[in-house]
Amino acid sequence: MSDLRESTRPAPEVLTAFEAATGFMPVDEGLALYAAALDAAGRTGLPVLEIGTYCGRSAILLAAAARATGTTALTVDHHRGSEEQQPGWEYHDASLVDGEVGRMDTLPRFRRTLHAAGLEDHVVALVGRSPQIAALWGGDLALVFIDGGHTDEHATGDYEGWVPHLAPEGLLVVHDVFPDPADGGQAPYRVYLRALDEGFEEISVTGSLRVLRRPAVTGL
Repeated sequence: MSDLRESTRPAPEVLTAFEAATGFMPVDEGLALYAAALDAAGRTGLPVLEIGTYCGRSAILLAAAARATGTTALTVDHHRGSEEQQPGWEYHDASLVDGEVGRMDTLPRFRRTLHAAGLEDHVVALVGRSPQIAALWGGDLALVFIDGGHTDEHATGDYEGWVPHLAPEGLLVVHDVFPDPADGGQAPYRVYLRALDEGFEEISVTGSLRVLRRPAVTGL
């Protein structure tokens, strides 16, 4: 198993912006994501895509990789918050509720995050539900980063909607993979196992982040 991070690291100001942004991804996992995006976009010249924008923490790293490789980072989210971010749940942040409509709205925070990082020009925000956008998408992708809803319905929908657009030898990144149910929900883990079963090769493991390469020739 190779380590994509050996000679890749974002600029200090990018890492500072990442650490200052609202979100949950730890630095070591962020560095692994950045290295994967840099590798995939650099090899293919294609866009990188994440499902699950939230406030833009990981989008900073994908945008920085896109800037470095002359490509574009795409980020998909309905911006109403996932299940665990709703009022009364563990990850709810009341500062992200739109007082006028009474619902979560992370889009303004995301836009401020990318503006502060100086990376707005390298990101396209796709606002809507992942399966709907995937059904309309017609291009190939260098990397697909699954980090949206953590139910089986949402994680499986993200996989089935976006993996068909992943280029041969493109990279699939899955976040919050917990083999032990005591550590977290199992839907991303089941998606990870499915990818392995369907021929993906695991090339990097960092915390709960898994990076896998799609086969060069595949029926997926």
